[in-house]
Amino acid sequence: MTDPSADLSGSADARPASPAEEGRDGPGPDRVRIRMTIAYDGAPFRGIAENRGVDTVAGRLRRAIEPVVGHEVQLAIAGRTDAGVHAWGQVVSFDADADRADPEILARAVNARCVPTVVVREAEIARPGFHARFSARARAYRYTVLNRPLPDPFRAATSWWVPEPLDLNALRLGCDPLIGLHDFTSFCRRPRGADEPVMERRVLDARWRDLGDGVLRFDIEASAFCQQMVRSITGTLVDMGRGRRRPGEMAGIVRARDRQAAGTLAPPHGLCLHEVRY
Repeated sequence: MTDPSADLSGSADARPASPAEEGRDGPGPDRVRIRMTIAYDGAPFRGIAENRGVDTVAGRLRRAIEPVVGHEVQLAIAGRTDAGVHAWGQVVSFDADADRADPEILARAVNARCVPTVVVREAEIARPGFHARFSARARAYRYTVLNRPLPDPFRAATSWWVPEPLDLNALRLGCDPLIGLHDFTSFCRRPRGADEPVMERRVLDARWRDLGDGVLRFDIEASAFCQQMVRSITGTLVDMGRGRRRPGEMAGIVRARDRQAAGTLAPPHGLCLHEVRY
């Protein structure tokens, strides 16, 4: 069985590893491994993973890096995010020729080409065995809900506007059955071509916070996530906050292992990959 603590992650990483990801032991001769922490506005992109014919975060980033290092690079990504999903603490790694791999110069050059939609927050030379995806121990996502009668144009791009009142106690009670190791098939989109995908994930924390002025934030941390998992959980919890479902139903939804058992799929623009922990 697949190790449920392994990264099958982000929005979706239930897929075979690429050649770059298989090379997790370290960079080749005369090369160093670069680690970058990046933030991005997901709205203009069709997700982070490269996809021919569409604009993606990884594609934009790679095209900015290669002229600086003078050769092709293959990016390893800590957590895959879907179209429209944002990130504050996404991590990527890649190998570069040692004489062209000054992290400060790389960060400045990438930012000059990619801001404001993609920003390198930090760049450093990583230990040889570091891998953005396989070295990660946990990912933390945040989902923001604007819960007040009128929308806010300044929050529209990064939050889900829910005008009807939400019961914060119901939102919080619905989180308890999510903690621990469970099969999250009820909340996950089945990967293409997978006959028997492993949907077990270990959720380390899940909680709602009231930030005031009608802003609610759902924080969830797990060893890994499957595709649409956070958005499906958030939508189901919001249904509970609306009174359409009872918090006591959450354990049964998890046990059902049936995508039809879960509730509304929350829109992507309220979701942000906040941090990757190593």
